[in-house]
Parts: sequence; structure tokens; C-alpha cells
Amino acid sequence: MNLDALIDSLPPSAKDLKLNYSSLVRNNTELTPQQLWGTVAATAIATRSASLTAPALAAAGEQLSDPALEAAKTAAAVMGMNNIFYRFHHLSSNPKYATMPARLRMNGLRGHGIEEVDFELWALAVSAINGCGKCVDAHEKVVREKGATEELVIAVVRVAAVIHAIGAVLDQVASEVLAGSSTPPA
Repeated sequence: MNLDALIDSLPPSAKDLKLNYSSLVRNNTELTPQQLWGTVAATAIATRSASLTAPALAAAGEQLSDPALEAAKTAAAVMGMNNIFYRFHHLSSNPKYATMPARLRMNGLRGHGIEEVDFELWALAVSAINGCGKCVDAHEKVVREKGATEELVIAVVRVAAVIHAIGAVLDQVASEVLAGSSTPPA
């Protein structure tokens, strides 16, 4: 099922998500196509929802260059690791952890080959989904230093919020289908 059909098949309880998806993705006016579809791809991966990730990556692949799609996947992968590591820092009350080196490879943060601000926006969006305040703060500062406005940042976070919620709804529907209490989306 393609992404638009999947969104259209969401249950009535997700009506607001359908409306938000339509205004933020289908009728996007705030982000460049690369910023939008890289955000969709990276955040779909971050949702960990198999029913959403495959159609989202297919749709993004139709809109992005191969290097940009690969960079969005890289942002999701590297931030998935970094968000856990750095979230641990701010969740632990032991200050010594913040002084210790990460010793984690993060080459993808620099060797992605696309516009730096776009990659940083995707890293920020994934960090928002993964709830890492330290990473959200760091990537927000970088995009602002590179000239991004607060309006651009919040537009990306809106898309991330909607994609994340769609993934949760799809997983809930899949659970109901497995339990026999619902029928799968059309």
C-alpha cells in the first residue's frame, strides 16, 4: 500500500492526523521538498513502525535524490544511537558520565553529502521523537546558527509529531487485528 492510501485508511480516531498530514505533507508550503521528504523518511524510521516505514521510504524515494534518501536514513540511524547515549547523560544524576568520551562512531554526521541544515533538521526531528533533550538542543542550535528560522524548525517538528503519531496508530490497528478485535485498514 502506498503512503497516501495508508494515510487515507487510518481509522476515524485518527481524523486529526489525516488532516494534519494533508496540510503538512500533501500541501506543504513551509519546507523544501528535500527538507520535507527527508523528515518524513527519517522520522518514519524513528517510529519503528514497520507498517509506516516501508511506504514512507518508498514515497520519499520518489521525491529525494538517492544521496538525500541515504542521508535521511543515516540521520535516523546515527541519532537512534546518539539519542540513547546522550539521553542517558541527562537522565543520570552522576555528572561524571558527561565527562567521559562517547567512543561511538558518528561519521555519518559529517559525510552525508547533502545540505548541512537539512541533515541537521532531520537529526533534530529524530531526536524529538526519541526524546533526547540534549540532542534536540544541540541540533536546534546548529540549524539556527546556519540561518534556519524558528518557523522552519517548528515546521519540521510538526511533521515529526504527525509521522510519529501515525506510526503509533498503525501499530495500534495492527495489534487489534492480531488480537482479532478489528479489521485491517482497507
